[in-house]
Amino acid sequence: MTTTFHLASRALGRDEAEHLADHLQGALGPEAAVTGTLEVDEAGERWIAEAWYEGEPDTAALAAVLAGAGFAACDVTVVPLADIDWVRRSLEGLAPVAAGRFFVHGGHDRHRRPAGGIAIEVDAGTAFGTGHHGSTRGCLEALDRLLRRVRPASILDVGCGTGVLAIAAAKALHVPAIASDIDPEAVRVAAANARRNGAGPWVRTVTAAGLSAPAIRRHGPYDLVFANILARPLVALAPAIVAATARLGHVVLAGLTRDQERQVLAAYRARGLVAAFRIRQEHWSTLVLKRPARQCRA
Repeated sequence: MTTTFHLASRALGRDEAEHLADHLQGALGPEAAVTGTLEVDEAGERWIAEAWYEGEPDTAALAAVLAGAGFAACDVTVVPLADIDWVRRSLEGLAPVAAGRFFVHGGHDRHRRPAGGIAIEVDAGTAFGTGHHGSTRGCLEALDRLLRRVRPASILDVGCGTGVLAIAAAKALHVPAIASDIDPEAVRVAAANARRNGAGPWVRTVTAAGLSAPAIRRHGPYDLVFANILARPLVALAPAIVAATARLGHVVLAGLTRDQERQVLAAYRARGLVAAFRIRQEHWSTLVLKRPARQCRA
């Protein structure tokens, strides 16, 4: 079994701890399996940020992530843990998340499913996307708002992680959804989650970098495209994502912070997309764009 490493910050204010935990969760490397914050005093003034890694995180990469969040390596400690499934143990402590009509929960919270709405049971395992992160919640809320005005007939989820977005759209619409990720483990987890939620007949999982895989091209263009990744790859993938979006289709972009909105918007506006609305969760932003019926060539 791979040794799990636990990162804990020094005592911080709550906003600082959440800020650091979000940066650790969103980092491409080292990739945290789970992150969170923990209150360490009764007054609620002292918090720590935590992260769990499957294997020892690279020191230089971790230092770069910390620096990007405004912290130094001396602000955290990283220690190996006993061979316990700490990822699953930590997920068992997560409360369910409600986002519009969607209710995302772990297997331990099946009894808490509401009578109405759409429940999605997620086993995160080693893939990102439990619904607790601001970017995932933002995407689910964006989907809820979109479904009040449009009925997409085809879905693409780029960088699907656990597949929660593709599953949510497929369960709400009963239409085909492609869930793709560069990580084969994420694809395996997404496929298992789709079957667990009765969405197996609609959700097809694909291991792919970007949108060039034949299975993705063959089923496009798509009425709704999710890309919950990070700002830099969102910009790099703009040409491919726009090309894969049907006329009058929508694109939901997430994994970016508020101060990265302008950069990401510019990349998609330059290719003819127009802004529909945005949703902000803490300092994370979800952008919803639309491809008009006619557009000028960029």
